Amino acid sequence: MPEDVDTSVLDRDIRAELRSLSKPNADAVAAYLVAAGEALDTDPRRALALAQAARVRAARVGAVREAVGVAAYHAGEWTEALTELRTARRITGDPRNLPLLADCERALGRPAQALRLLSDPEVSKLDPESRAELFIVIAGARRDLGQLDAALAVLARGGLDTNRPRPGSARLWYAYADALEAAGRVQDAATWFANSAAIDPEGELDAVDRAAALL
Repeated sequence: MPEDVDTSVLDRDIRAELRSLSKPNADAVAAYLVAAGEALDTDPRRALALAQAARVRAARVGAVREAVGVAAYHAGEWTEALTELRTARRITGDPRNLPLLADCERALGRPAQALRLLSDPEVSKLDPESRAELFIVIAGARRDLGQLDAALAVLARGGLDTNRPRPGSARLWYAYADALEAAGRVQDAATWFANSAAIDPEGELDAVDRAAALL
């Protein structure tokens, strides 16, 4: 069992899901989930092992299966990630992991399978940031297939209005700029890298450097 874990930080909705378990088991699963979340960025293998331990105790809880799927994704275990994220969606009905599902298909060398997820009837239910991520992944699948013009068209669908940036626009515009550069449209690419940098004040992306390199 993870020690010195503050389970009070666990999301309220996940706590509600855990109420179907006995109190001792719910407390244990909560500890595993919080510890897995804390390890996700620094040690994804450990995060996966902790999430799997939670699954042993609560395999019918959607949040647990989602945690395993997300950890497996970060650990590069694409097949397990697909299985777990699909199971989580069947349990909860939540489509928010469509971008991860599509990216797993790409990682497994199945870009055509990834493309099908853009036609999922619940894409419209995604929050703006998740929707932008899905467009980025689908554009990547188009590029995997050598369809660069189609990739640009997909990203354009994600929203290119610089007067109305949305959550996720910085990453989407960065991907658009990258595709433009690949298409040989260097000046346009520099412009869109600059547009991405303008709405990324923390500098999480290297858009400034990419733009400068093209000028």
